[in-house]
Amino acid sequence: MPPSQGAKAPINAPVHGGRKATQRERLLKGMVAAASRDGYAGASVSAVIAEAGVSRPTFYDYFEDRDDCFVATVSEVHARLLERVREEIAQEPPEQALAAAIRATLSFASAQPGEARFLMKESLAGGAQALDARDRGIAQTADAVEEAFAKADANVAVPDVPVIAVLGALHRLLASRLRRGERALGGLERDLLDWVASYERGAQEQRWRVLRPLPAPERSPYLAPTALRPPPAIGRGRPRLSEEEVAEIRRQRIMFATSQVVQQRGYTAATVAEITSVAGVDGRAFYRLFADKQEAFSAIHELGFQYLMAATAGAFFAGESWPERIWEAFRAAAQSIDEAPALAHTAFVEAYAVGPRGIQRVEDSHIAFTIFLQEGYRYRTDRGTPPSRLALEAIITTIFEIVYLQARASAKPKTARLLAHFVQLCLTPFVGAWEADALIDRELG
Repeated sequence: MPPSQGAKAPINAPVHGGRKATQRERLLKGMVAAASRDGYAGASVSAVIAEAGVSRPTFYDYFEDRDDCFVATVSEVHARLLERVREEIAQEPPEQALAAAIRATLSFASAQPGEARFLMKESLAGGAQALDARDRGIAQTADAVEEAFAKADANVAVPDVPVIAVLGALHRLLASRLRRGERALGGLERDLLDWVASYERGAQEQRWRVLRPLPAPERSPYLAPTALRPPPAIGRGRPRLSEEEVAEIRRQRIMFATSQVVQQRGYTAATVAEITSVAGVDGRAFYRLFADKQEAFSAIHELGFQYLMAATAGAFFAGESWPERIWEAFRAAAQSIDEAPALAHTAFVEAYAVGPRGIQRVEDSHIAFTIFLQEGYRYRTDRGTPPSRLALEAIITTIFEIVYLQARASAKPKTARLLAHFVQLCLTPFVGAWEADALIDRELG
């Protein structure tokens, strides 16, 4: 068995195996350092061995290639975080398991910011295998929380939220702050714990911890009649179109082809040759319109965001009360995602692979969507302390994590069947579980 597939010691664990174990540990540290400095794209084998201070043949004694090392490092760092989470959970009553996991994750990020940044940010850029390792680690942490919840007294309240999505959102929230160099991460604890506590309810009343799809609602009347799609290809011969019209058709076809190829192959593996083949244009046309693959990706990512925001905002203002507006807004959003699955994959799965530009766009979109929650402060009945601004960001980021999981699971996601989960996440901290459930049940009929 190759060393990368055998038993792995944590990165900073004591070495019991002589020089070889030390070298592997140094390579893992080298990957963390190289990726944290230059991103996934810059974490080449040369960069890793330079950081580790070992030879190239030594690298290949342990790993097949750069991606093998990257995925192994994601798994190692996750193992260390999971160990800390389990220790924290063991010290608390079982109903406090999610709060314990949040505290342990914040503590890990504060104590090991380099490794946390690698795990929570760089893993999102590392391709399908790295995403698998990232999602597997979060699922293992969620399992640890659920195992503790199963031991809680039936009369004790626990948060009625999808634990795996909340933990994935926590990773994203921390990734954005670690990217900016923030260090006072412990200051997030109180707001996050208050937020998850707002969903607490007894075991007999739990409805939303499992992401169980419900029947899809009717198509929103506030969506465009047809889904967003590329224009038809220009036929052979001299088109009766202006040069500007021809250029715009080709530009849009390249953009949509980029999303299609990226959905099938991933951003890193996608090539301009594949994109132009799907678009039905030649390479010269591509480079007259875009400088490179990244620019084409950024253009379709921006178009997808504008389309999603327009659909959501148009539906939001159609509802009579704020809870009804939330239902309409997220119905339109979820259905627009399902009707353009390649764009959804581009926006929710692959954007981190593009680099700082794509990451900033994702983080900006999280904040942009909190605008739909602001009215909750005015609508809210007297229920004690209102949710914090961080709670609003956490709600939207949890929804984005759910969409990400759906987009990764299927080329044709059924996001609209989870609409009730989105609405419950949005409404409960403002109006309470009973009123949120009542609204959802009315809308579902």
